[in-house]
Amino acid sequence: MVYVKTLAAPAIAPAAAAQARTVDLLMQITQRDGVHATPIEGVRLFRGSESHPRQPVMYEPSIFIVCQGRKRGFLGDQVFIYDAQQYLVLSVPMPFECETEASPEKPILAISIRIDLTTVAELLMALDDPRRAVSEPSGIYATPLDATLSNAVLRLLEALAQPYEARILGPSIVREICYRVLMGEQGDAIRAALTHQHQFGRIAKALRRIHTDYHGDLDVETLASEAGMSLAVFHAHFKAVTSTSPMQYVKTTRLHHARLLITHDGMNVSAAATRVGYESASQFSREFKRLFGMSPADEMRRARAAAQAAAPRVETVAPRYVTAV
Repeated sequence: MVYVKTLAAPAIAPAAAAQARTVDLLMQITQRDGVHATPIEGVRLFRGSESHPRQPVMYEPSIFIVCQGRKRGFLGDQVFIYDAQQYLVLSVPMPFECETEASPEKPILAISIRIDLTTVAELLMALDDPRRAVSEPSGIYATPLDATLSNAVLRLLEALAQPYEARILGPSIVREICYRVLMGEQGDAIRAALTHQHQFGRIAKALRRIHTDYHGDLDVETLASEAGMSLAVFHAHFKAVTSTSPMQYVKTTRLHHARLLITHDGMNVSAAATRVGYESASQFSREFKRLFGMSPADEMRRARAAAQAAAPRVETVAPRYVTAV
């Protein structure tokens, strides 16, 4: 009995030490609250000292790793938690709702790595992996963080703490993290997003089309035809992946992009509405307030006040899909 305890104790210490080192590095690199760009394309760091209630967000296809704090996501009737023991994988751009637990004493610290489907395809070709993508994966998963992936995340942060190492070693570590996720529990969802023969892959293609042309004239018939599905089948599979209808997804995507234009680019409300494809400013304002809980004018004033209050200003990067992390 004593012998077993002697073996078990050292096994816990390295994991705890690695977790503490990960948190220390994130605190050192980020310095203050906000979304922080890094020298590595597609990698962002996040730090926040306040809890936030449930609110709408949109994440791009990404691996989202929380190193301290906790987030709770809501998609339809699904609830998923991602914290220091979980990582989130989104194989398609996904709007959902999210709440955050954090405090000044224990800020939330996280890393976001955009999933580059070209890199994933190259990895699959190099692997020549015979496994087939599952027929009905989900677009979003929370998965336990194992020791191997945790180690890769720690090495990525150690590289980011040194400018030369970030540029030289960082991309290869990001590639390793993508490989670990691809070969892990949720790799099938990423495979399916690349495989248009599967229904999930066809929906993933439609979602990418929506995010490319959200400001244009999009109709369900065209999206279904491009996906090679009948209208009824397209509706059913689209809702299975996103928990919403195609046109509601289009509307939500437009509103999230408009919010980015207002908060990150300083665009006025009328110009933002027109840019994302709205012909009626009043309709845009109604739908914006319904989704975000405040009018676009109030959102613009809030963003300007927050920018003026920031001292010094946090280095941020406007992402392609994400409106909140």
